[in-house]
Amino acid sequence: MIIAFIGLGNMGGGMAANLAKHHAVRAFDLSDSAVAKACDAGCSKAATVAAAVAGADVVVTMLPAGQHVRAVYSDVFDHAAKGTLMIDCSTVDVDSARAVIGQATERGFDMIDAPVSGGVKGAADGTLTFMCGGSEDAFARANPLLDIMGKNVFHAGDAGNGQVAKICNNMLLGIHMIGTCEAFNLADKLGLDAQTFFDISSTASGQNWSMTSYCPAPGPVESAPSNRDYQPGFAAAMMLKDLRLAKEAATTARAATPLGAQAESLYALMEAAGEGGLDFSGIMRLINGRL
Repeated sequence: MIIAFIGLGNMGGGMAANLAKHHAVRAFDLSDSAVAKACDAGCSKAATVAAAVAGADVVVTMLPAGQHVRAVYSDVFDHAAKGTLMIDCSTVDVDSARAVIGQATERGFDMIDAPVSGGVKGAADGTLTFMCGGSEDAFARANPLLDIMGKNVFHAGDAGNGQVAKICNNMLLGIHMIGTCEAFNLADKLGLDAQTFFDISSTASGQNWSMTSYCPAPGPVESAPSNRDYQPGFAAAMMLKDLRLAKEAATTARAATPLGAQAESLYALMEAAGEGGLDFSGIMRLINGRL
């Protein structure tokens, strides 16, 4: 099988490398160094989008935002062979995902949106979670490839529903992380050390993933970014992007998300302070006044 993989950033590079262990992968990115790294991992270089997709069985994309997805797929549609499967793993606005999949369907292509969760390590290890939107047939065709790149693959329903699942999940994650930071900070201010609070709350009703798997307080969870000076991981700038997508979607749907809006405001302050490159758990520094 020939796969065109477009977008080889921190996430896409690891995903393409895993696919290249099983299939022929043509790699394209605007970054020469990203392409070179992908080629070192077993991919072959494509000079253009057109060269990548010509004659390919599958096109996989991992792009920054909706405008990039719309622009790239306008090129992909003109050069892809009839019957090509298209998998967009970018996290973008729901309207863009639905519009592009609609265009693909009109032109006779199968396509799904399949945003991911799991971070850079998950991309490299092939343990991502995929949240997919699109037809049952398109999902069935994509599933074997998603299984190579991830360990959890979900079909969320119609086109764009993968994006819906992703932004709702990450809005909840951002809210949880901020609440967890506030709790650890309050415990510290009142004289309770992080390890003791962790031992208690991680087995009590305050337990959540941000605490037990990704603890924002240094110490309790050895593998957490808090023990690596908050190096990502999942960057705060990416969390802010997802929270802004959630806020935009909530406005369109007229859904009340006051905590999501507050989380977006706090991560915006973190970015404004020049710390968007820190892991999103680094919001702890804003909460405890050390940013």
